[in-house]
Amino acid sequence: MANDTGRFGVGAVHLGSPNRRQFFQLGAGAAAGWSLAGNAFAQTERPTNPPDKPRGQVIAALSQEPTVFHPLMPGIEVDQGVWWQVFSLLWYIDPEGNFVPDLAREVPTIENGGLSADGLTWKIKLRSDVKWHDGTPFTADDVKFSLELINNPDFRARSRVGHSLVKDIKVVAADEIHWRMEAPYSPYMSILGSLTFIVPKHILEKVSDPNASPFHNAPVGTGPFRWGERVPGDHILLNAHTGYHGKGPYVERVVFKYIPDLTVLYTQFRTGQVDYTGLQGILPNFVQEAKTLKGRKIFVSATSSVEHIAPNLDFGPFADRAVREALYLAINKQAIIDALYYGLPTQTESFVPQQAWSFQKGLPQHKYDPAKANALLDAAGWVRSSSGVREKGGVKLEFTNSTTSGNAVREQTQQLLVQDWRAIGAAMRVNNMPAAVIWGDFWQQSKFNSVLVSVNFMLGSDPDVTPRFGSGAIPAKGGRGYNTYQYQSPEADRLLAEGAKQFDLSQRKTTYGDLQKLIRNDLAILPMFQGFIAEGVKEGLQGFRPNINTSINCWNIREWYWALMDPARWIG
Repeated sequence: MANDTGRFGVGAVHLGSPNRRQFFQLGAGAAAGWSLAGNAFAQTERPTNPPDKPRGQVIAALSQEPTVFHPLMPGIEVDQGVWWQVFSLLWYIDPEGNFVPDLAREVPTIENGGLSADGLTWKIKLRSDVKWHDGTPFTADDVKFSLELINNPDFRARSRVGHSLVKDIKVVAADEIHWRMEAPYSPYMSILGSLTFIVPKHILEKVSDPNASPFHNAPVGTGPFRWGERVPGDHILLNAHTGYHGKGPYVERVVFKYIPDLTVLYTQFRTGQVDYTGLQGILPNFVQEAKTLKGRKIFVSATSSVEHIAPNLDFGPFADRAVREALYLAINKQAIIDALYYGLPTQTESFVPQQAWSFQKGLPQHKYDPAKANALLDAAGWVRSSSGVREKGGVKLEFTNSTTSGNAVREQTQQLLVQDWRAIGAAMRVNNMPAAVIWGDFWQQSKFNSVLVSVNFMLGSDPDVTPRFGSGAIPAKGGRGYNTYQYQSPEADRLLAEGAKQFDLSQRKTTYGDLQKLIRNDLAILPMFQGFIAEGVKEGLQGFRPNINTSINCWNIREWYWALMDPARWIG
């Protein structure tokens, strides 16, 4: 399923308890994210007895080819699979929603003096035992360089959200850095713990063009694996970084193998040619068979993405909330889930993952009710014409729906929607196009009527959806953001502004709960289900931990190891 874009013990801070008041709690908070209720075939594989030195290799199959190796530049999920292995964060967010120190010695809090009570002053203490893959010591200068690079107007940064508020960066010592925030911004903790990988100053400061250098094709990081080789169209090889500062790595090398045909990918997993099926994973029609395979483990995990129908709220009929509600009531969601997705996804009513601390329970539940949908449209003055299509004030209830051409499951979903909506007098036409076209100006500038799409609305793991639902984030109206729905609500703007500056977790939970109620009531989107992924791991490969707080589940290959070594996995 295509997405619109865009996931060690000591010092871990758990974010699950809403009665804790520290600022550091506000960014993450997904509860255990390894399964969809009732659908998991295997649980998280936590390392229990890893080897004392790296041994063997992992062949990880990806359905797309990574091409962006600078972790601060625009990339997609598959690129992140490489970033997680080569680079490090100040801290990361584990599957249980903990902030876990990585390059930082501890997660900054008000209690330990890392954060001021108003959230404006940050003081980060760093590890002093970290080295770059070329042997150069990692220092606070690298952190300062990375943050300043993101804010460099000449650099094509993936995102400056949160980073643009950072001012007066001061290197206090080789292992300590301070900065000031221009305004309090609670989601920044999550942003730093998600995809703000630190890059080497000693290499990149010498580059005349920050957007192009040899580093982009052979990156140097502080992560558990060093760059080995890239064979375009075939694979990327990464070798164990034996001087890694954290746990692992426990395998000698990782081979990311590209297999764009998902049927071929599954076949190679079934026959043992690959050890792990990543990114898009196993097609739903193969999942039941896959769980019967000897020597294989199958994980069906929730993701943060929400599959939904995106209405352009500035398009005639969709400006009428009664139309949106009627269309929603007329969708037989469960039939689509059962027939096309083999019953694997879970229906949702929110843009927030159901495993997140910020998820609002008790939202109105969708009910398939075409009779009520018809009654709503009748009451709203949408009258059936002789053709069966409703009209109001000379405007027909007809529209196009678009998605990525060639996505068979989505195209089948569209055909079911055509039937569902025809029954209430709404005429939908399919207008699909290639990914490079649909996700360009057509999507970004709201040139669509409606789109069938999957979006991860979270900012890192934080529920701040200002870029998605803020009135000032509409590209088609000159705004900066991703509000292609053209949703505008003064109340939503108020809640978004309030939540972004709140430091109390229980207050934030209330604020974002109210926002979810508002979005659901306004039907700014027509949610179908929360995303899922089915992934396969060869038996004996330990340490796989699906993480709803990341965009790719091979985030922790450093923890993977072979418990019962397959001789074919030995090297040398």
